[in-house]
Amino acid sequence: MKGPTCLLPESERHASKTFTGVNISHGTGSADSKRNTATMHPPDNANANAKLDQKVLQYENFINEVLRRDLQKVLQQRDSVYEKISHYLQLKNSIQSLQHSGSQLKTDVDLGCNFFVQAEVEDSSRIFVAVGFGFFVEMTHEEALRFIEKKTNQLSAFTEQLTKDSAKIKANIRMVIEGLRELQGLTEVF
Repeated sequence: MKGPTCLLPESERHASKTFTGVNISHGTGSADSKRNTATMHPPDNANANAKLDQKVLQYENFINEVLRRDLQKVLQQRDSVYEKISHYLQLKNSIQSLQHSGSQLKTDVDLGCNFFVQAEVEDSSRIFVAVGFGFFVEMTHEEALRFIEKKTNQLSAFTEQLTKDSAKIKANIRMVIEGLRELQGLTEVF
């Protein structure tokens, strides 16, 4: 394998020198070796280190671009479900206070752009409850409380599943990090 021309001083051209992974040899008198050439032979250790570094980068990218992103999505989804549960519990408290106060209700109604008017509901025995996808269902207080109980149980089960999913993703991240430490020969820092 021919490489670039050797640029060593004339006094050093007749010796063979090895510099950090580069073997420089000089021809002496043959027709093909009128020019001095440098031949590069990377040591096997350097190839192994380069492959190791490449694998480490692949695993780090997998952690940062896949696992951490998935973990963030699951945690955001779980937070939004917790927020829905909070809204249903607020509605449950409002219905219970409405049951104790009687059938007449005084409230402020938003007309838009933060303009409110006072309103009075003469018969509040039936209410409209958002059931999802923009649909509202008219229910009695008892029906609404039963619906809220079922819905919060369903959402709580979903948050438990999301919590398990996040724990699995965290375990996968930890496992890949431990694998990286083992590949690099590092000891556990914490």
